[in-house]
Amino acid sequence: MIRVLIADDEPLIRAGIRMILASAGDIEVVAEARDGREAVDTARGTAVDVALLDIQMPTMDGLTALAELGRAAPGVRVLILTTFGERDNVLRALGHGSAGFLLKDTAPQELIHAVRAAAAGNAYLSPAATRHVVDTLASPAATVRGEEARRRLAGLTAREHEVLALLGEGLSNADAGARLHMSEATVKTYVSRVLTKLDCDNRVQAALLARDAGLEPCAE
Repeated sequence: MIRVLIADDEPLIRAGIRMILASAGDIEVVAEARDGREAVDTARGTAVDVALLDIQMPTMDGLTALAELGRAAPGVRVLILTTFGERDNVLRALGHGSAGFLLKDTAPQELIHAVRAAAAGNAYLSPAATRHVVDTLASPAATVRGEEARRRLAGLTAREHEVLALLGEGLSNADAGARLHMSEATVKTYVSRVLTKLDCDNRVQAALLARDAGLEPCAE
């Protein structure tokens, strides 16, 4: 069983998440917290695999709790629940090692998939979240970063450029495969190669490089 901690100051949100995860069969909500401080304290004394943290919470917000959990319970994988209000929040979460981002209107099956992915040690960034992060971080300063981004992309093959462009568009592996007439497994292999070549930890970082470089997605 995957043991989950839910931290959100709204009881109805916690109840809804708990019901969704309970339907999975292999996921158990072992603890709940009303704020970040309670989440960190709970994780210290409870066996937890994945923590779902809301950003906006009293006493201690989710991003501060993410950093605290990295020190207090480094084995816990953290998924951030957010509406992506501010650029700095996204940057802080990436910097503190979040295992992924989920929008609060995420579909139930996507939430379950994200928890499973995080528990397996993988980053999970939904296509909707990826698009939102890229749009949030895009700014006029991106033109300054463009030359460096294009230099980093120079070592990619033509096909890897195509895959990266679709990451920048926020497509899932399945959707990218359909666009490129490739299997989902093949796309996944290309994504891994791209992340390795670009020294990126996750799809969001690669998508931002694609945006900075002005990489255009291929036509459908």
